[in-house]
Amino acid sequence: MSAWTGQQARNAFLVEKSTYMREKVESTVLDLGIRLASQEVLTEQQDQLLLAIEKESARIALSTLASLAKINELDHLGGGLDLIPAFALTAALADYDRVHFTIEHAHTSIGYYSVLSALGYLDKNIVVDGFRRGLDIAGHVSWVPGGTELNGGRLGVMVPCAVGQALGVRALKGEGAWVLCHCGDAGWVSGQALNGFNAADLHRAPITFIMHRNGIQLSGTNKNILGKDPRGMIKAMGIEIIEIDSLANRAALFGAYREGYALAQNGRPSLIYPVGYCSGAEGCVDLAAFGDRYGIRAEVEAHAAKHQVAMDTEIWIPGSLMSYRDVGPMIECVFYANDLPGGEGHHDGHMKGRDVAAVLANPMLLKGPEHDQLETCRASCTRTIITEARPAPGSPNLTVPDDAARGVELPPVGKSVSPRAGVEVGYALIAKHHPGNMFNVSCDLDPSTKLGKARALLNEGHHFEMSIQEQVSALMANGLAVSSRQPQLNVFSTFSAFFEGIAREAFEMWRYTRNLNGRNEGLNVTFHLSHVGACTGRDHFSGWSLDWITLAMGYLPYLHRFYAPADARAAFIAVRDLAAHYGAHIIGIPRDNLPILAKQDGSGPLWDATSPWEPVTCYRQFDGAKKAILALGAPAFLAGEAADNLGDTDVYIINGLPLPEGALAGLLKKYRDGVVTVEDGIIATPELGLRGFASMVASVAGGSTPVEHIGIVDPRIAPSDGHLEVWEHFGITTEALVDAVKSL
Repeated sequence: MSAWTGQQARNAFLVEKSTYMREKVESTVLDLGIRLASQEVLTEQQDQLLLAIEKESARIALSTLASLAKINELDHLGGGLDLIPAFALTAALADYDRVHFTIEHAHTSIGYYSVLSALGYLDKNIVVDGFRRGLDIAGHVSWVPGGTELNGGRLGVMVPCAVGQALGVRALKGEGAWVLCHCGDAGWVSGQALNGFNAADLHRAPITFIMHRNGIQLSGTNKNILGKDPRGMIKAMGIEIIEIDSLANRAALFGAYREGYALAQNGRPSLIYPVGYCSGAEGCVDLAAFGDRYGIRAEVEAHAAKHQVAMDTEIWIPGSLMSYRDVGPMIECVFYANDLPGGEGHHDGHMKGRDVAAVLANPMLLKGPEHDQLETCRASCTRTIITEARPAPGSPNLTVPDDAARGVELPPVGKSVSPRAGVEVGYALIAKHHPGNMFNVSCDLDPSTKLGKARALLNEGHHFEMSIQEQVSALMANGLAVSSRQPQLNVFSTFSAFFEGIAREAFEMWRYTRNLNGRNEGLNVTFHLSHVGACTGRDHFSGWSLDWITLAMGYLPYLHRFYAPADARAAFIAVRDLAAHYGAHIIGIPRDNLPILAKQDGSGPLWDATSPWEPVTCYRQFDGAKKAILALGAPAFLAGEAADNLGDTDVYIINGLPLPEGALAGLLKKYRDGVVTVEDGIIATPELGLRGFASMVASVAGGSTPVEHIGIVDPRIAPSDGHLEVWEHFGITTEALVDAVKSL
């Protein structure tokens, strides 16, 4: 515990010395007065203010990288500068109520932080001296005041997350709902992104994507790595393509945003695609035209001469320019995108060995009259934005009164039924009482995972069928969770096998999703793992879903609770409990029939509909017992049978994790003659390294209490039978438990 205590102290210190990692931050920021729905074009003043913000943001980004260079570090400066022009308009439009944004290519984060600084959300000095150092200004896009809650990680992931957010905002806010998602020209081809585009079309999400098509990826140009035009593929997914010449053309960009917004209000998702400039009917586009367009003719001529490239060489000027306004690298990027001598990619841009004052003095960064307007606006045109952290895990969420719970019908003692029966009643009860605050994302499995009854009770626009797209569906649920601050239940259900093998990215996202208070934690989502363990039915044996306990344990730091109900009644109680508490939840439900557990004296079921959820339930208790069985989930009835046979061994059912502090140590101390664990999952062997709940107990026992473990030690071969036969093959039986207790 000393390691834990020390870590908590270091965590608290890091948060305390931060500036923005708080429960609530109030910001006074620029209000450019842009009203997308009511004005057709940017006013001259708005255009000049955006120009000033672009320049100031670029100057902040370059100064930040100069600061990083002092410790011999670099960043994705090229993409960060590329992000600025379009993101400046996005951030100016966001109202954090109906209009939200996120960024798919999150390595462009210095552009994100710099724009937020120029608008007044972040202190310039904190960005410059804190980027990639400390807690406030992280290396990728993370949540800060005025920013996006959907923190970026792997490429492509934020596309379906943003779709989920857009669907949630529309369902909860109605007219005017809109999400803008900036994305790169590499991540669009990932499965998450393509399926996310498909989801946007399928459910008519009010979303507009802005593609930063600069032609450059990490290890080469787009055409040399993936020579495909994304427009055809994305359009085929149902996304309207809005073409403009350049994201740096503020007038054209504003027009594209207006078109995207109008499409969104009619349920049509869109993609703004900057085609760039090339020779055609409107004339020749060569290096000279490039230099003239951006006022850097002399610099282009010097670079071309150095590398013996003629100025009349025809080129493509990308519509989104890597290293925009950093003139030298920007020129090199254009040469690179056109396979010309002297080209450099600058994906990993930096300021190492460069004179920051000279860079900031280049023609594209010089301050003009627009900066005077910006300073005037800062003194008179502001708005107050309050950014609040998400509620703490465990905060009140969707509750159902006991009187309503008493009215449900649960299976009686003596009946053997799938825990899915309790799930079905539980979710239906929540949906009936909160039809406008529960969301469900389905993968053609509602009849099997038992979400169908709840689905029928939800308000329109609160259920999304995605067919067999498990990964993108789980990510959409993450997006739904940040669509509002109000209590809501967001459920994605599928088979445990698919969670273990396909939908893991939605879990992984919790590792890099930060709350405003600085904690990385899971979102307000329930991931419902059906058909866990060996209880997968007689259709076939599947070793895919045998590691579900270890999977859930791996995410415990980010969860509120992980539930492993032992019968249908326990499943009902678990669903009611997870709905009542805000935060990330995992629930594992066996497919096959399990007996309804009864109290030891036979007076009735172990749990009633109004029983509070508890992490540990005493199932069997004998006077003077010195040994115990700890049963996680489904095999609890086997533990009861073993205890009745032995007559001197207590049984505790572990209903979920984490256990209260000291609870497990207390149980082990109470039963010094030893403890046996049983679970329907892979536990491996001590030689291979214990897994699952067994590993937790062995760790706490630490050799002071004898322990034995019943579970799956070798998952490679098993019969295609019912779960009892499969359990017997794996040695999960009443007899095995009796022998294990006797061997202690």
